[in-house]
Amino acid sequence: MIPDFTDASVLVVGDIMLDRYWRGPTGRISPEAPVPVVRIHEREDRIGGAGNVALNCVALGAKSTVLAVVGADETAAALKSALQSAGVLPALLESASHPTITKLRVLSRNQQLIRLDFEESLDHVGAFDRAQFLQRFEDNLAEHDVVVLSDYGKGTLADVRELIARANAAGKPVLIDPKGSDFSRYQGATAITPNQSEFDAVAGESATEDEFEGRAERLREQLGLEALLVTRSEKGMTLFQNGNSPHSLPTEAREVFDVTGAGDTVIALLAAGLATGQDFQHAAALANLGAGVVVGKLGTATVTAAELKRAHRARHQGDRGIVDVETLRDRIAEAHAHGETVVLTNGCFDILHPGHVRYLEDARALGDCLVVAVNDDASVRQLKGDQRPVNPLASRMEMLAALQAVNWVVPFSGETPEALICEVLPDILVKGGDYQPDDIAGAGCVRKAGGDVKVLPFHDGYSTSRLIQRVRDSQSGETT
Repeated sequence: MIPDFTDASVLVVGDIMLDRYWRGPTGRISPEAPVPVVRIHEREDRIGGAGNVALNCVALGAKSTVLAVVGADETAAALKSALQSAGVLPALLESASHPTITKLRVLSRNQQLIRLDFEESLDHVGAFDRAQFLQRFEDNLAEHDVVVLSDYGKGTLADVRELIARANAAGKPVLIDPKGSDFSRYQGATAITPNQSEFDAVAGESATEDEFEGRAERLREQLGLEALLVTRSEKGMTLFQNGNSPHSLPTEAREVFDVTGAGDTVIALLAAGLATGQDFQHAAALANLGAGVVVGKLGTATVTAAELKRAHRARHQGDRGIVDVETLRDRIAEAHAHGETVVLTNGCFDILHPGHVRYLEDARALGDCLVVAVNDDASVRQLKGDQRPVNPLASRMEMLAALQAVNWVVPFSGETPEALICEVLPDILVKGGDYQPDDIAGAGCVRKAGGDVKVLPFHDGYSTSRLIQRVRDSQSGETT
């Protein structure tokens, strides 16, 4: 389920830069040197580095402030204006001795001809006022739910240990997109999000999956992290958490056009997810879904909450309908691998009416996927009498499977669905009416597995029994 990000607030700190793209046609070679002459027709500025992380947060609907160091130059003014226009709150500290980090790319016919980098390392005493930088960090902490330290190796995070300590003291989760071969400087952070090559450079390459998992868990323990999320390209992501088994998330990408900025999207979504109250597993699933969207775009890009919802719906469009128990187990396992919440309800659903539809929509709103377990014909007769069901099992399941709120429909036999529920173990078990949660069949199994049991009210004015009686009364009236 895609959360509402509007109340989430993320403080992003780190290396910020301006990505500039100059484009134009080439028609001749320069007489001064054997290089093409590009007539610039188009100029585009994009916010990069830590600024792109903040942009990703804002694109979701969250609030975000970016704290970074810029030069006292025209580029800094352009960067600040771009941040403000995008809805990011800039907290930019000027350096009198260093330029704003800028990467200028010259392109022609969709080919990059040259990249010019304007930058000097900020990682030395005197590059910027570190005391003032730390004070601004301290001033912004209270107003934000989560801190992201975006390290591009440019030196803004020279005092990263102090930043981590202050975030911890304020009770704020601190997530880091790391850089370099020394991760010991990130000791005490809440989580880090290296890609596979960054992880291998620090922990060593692994010949097997078991070896990789062992190295990752050791690194997590050494750094005192609550979580370690390794992004693994076509292998998706793997989340390592204190006290939990490794959790793998398969890639969501359908087509990959450009991976530029995908790491920014991952950590932004992880942070925004945590800021909405999601746990690491669900926040990582959001990050994985967002990464699958953003790599399908060209250039440094962001993903919106609406795009996340569309991607989430698309993932289930070809995976719906009537299933058997074995298939349902596989579907639920796959949903859990993506960090999704599975809801299950059950009933006869003999004559489908608006009350049923509204109840199922309410149940679906509790999670990401809805399973409807349907009484077979024998169990309906046992519950309702020999004249029921009016509609046979196949027809009832077909109608339910056609509803937008329903993902999977599965039949069951017997007086209750308890055996089925204890076998598939949904995250949330739902029943409509005036039940007590403890009296619902399967409640004990679901709770023992860490799930929840809820009772939803039926919508007034609708009853299958009353509908049947009304038809009978009508028919009786016609024959008299």
